[in-house]
Amino acid sequence: MTLHRVARRAGVSSATVSRVLNNAGGVKDATRARVLNAVRELDYHPNIHASTLARGRSRTLGMIVSNLKNPFFLDIFQALEGDAHERGFEVVVANTDYQPKQLLTHVRLMLGRRLAGLAVIVSEMESTLTESLVDAQMPVVFYDVGVAGPRSTKVRTDYARGTRRVVEYLHSLGHRNMAFVGHHTALEPLQIRQHSFVEAVRTCPGARYETVADEDSPRGGLQATRTLLASGFDPTAIVCINDFMALGVIKGLREVGRAIPSDVSVVGCDNISMSEFACPPLTTVDIPTARIAHIMAEALMPDGDESPLHGRELVVEPELIIRDSTGLAPPANLAHARMTGGR
Repeated sequence: MTLHRVARRAGVSSATVSRVLNNAGGVKDATRARVLNAVRELDYHPNIHASTLARGRSRTLGMIVSNLKNPFFLDIFQALEGDAHERGFEVVVANTDYQPKQLLTHVRLMLGRRLAGLAVIVSEMESTLTESLVDAQMPVVFYDVGVAGPRSTKVRTDYARGTRRVVEYLHSLGHRNMAFVGHHTALEPLQIRQHSFVEAVRTCPGARYETVADEDSPRGGLQATRTLLASGFDPTAIVCINDFMALGVIKGLREVGRAIPSDVSVVGCDNISMSEFACPPLTTVDIPTARIAHIMAEALMPDGDESPLHGRELVVEPELIIRDSTGLAPPANLAHARMTGGR
């Protein structure tokens, strides 16, 4: 099937068909409708790679994430894809599973595709790879890692602020034994989040803490909870690095008969769509994935050759969303909190 055959069916030139398929102007509505009808009748699928070479400019964006199973990454992808489709772009995505070698492989493959731009949403970034991406001849957006450069933009969330807000909130409810459930804590961005929790707890009078980590999944949250409870530490509140793991934490607590929140409060992070439908609905730190994706779209698909976002680091502020998975600490802990000067 060729573009020329579509042109013959529609009774127009090949150039007109090309303008319609590329959403270019200068085509009458009736002519555009006739071309699109011919495309449907002939089941025509344009050769994107060939048209990219002909134009000399790609209409494809790349996106590399650490864990596509985690709805946080999927939410950003879907929002970015929506913005891309509105502007006539497509988005290809690659998953690293937090493996630096996989990241390197995917970066090489993405660069070989002659992309229009690349979004890098990972935790396992290395400085040499950051430098090569900053020097790439295309727009790049980093999330939580990397640096801003002449054609690169960095977006980060103030997770430290969000974590402090969570700990202060739990402390105000009388919680003194708090635990943190994380994953891949050897990776700097994730290690920083755990460190923020520890520092926040240390500023709370009478508070104690424990940390535990497992894989980034509900199963990882379940196993981390089993490990935590087996350690002898008895938390009245568990702060999770994300909602994805919090789902497993809730299951792990129920396995041993702990009620939520009367026995143990649970807090997640990200505010993925399913967190509202957890049982009970999950208190979480909202990370505005749609806004993050829109920023990425502006940086990767500028109206001109350059985006005003290039060379900038943009900070996204999180917001605590209180739902039914958190409440007052159990009575015995509340009495102890009052004795130690807690609120």
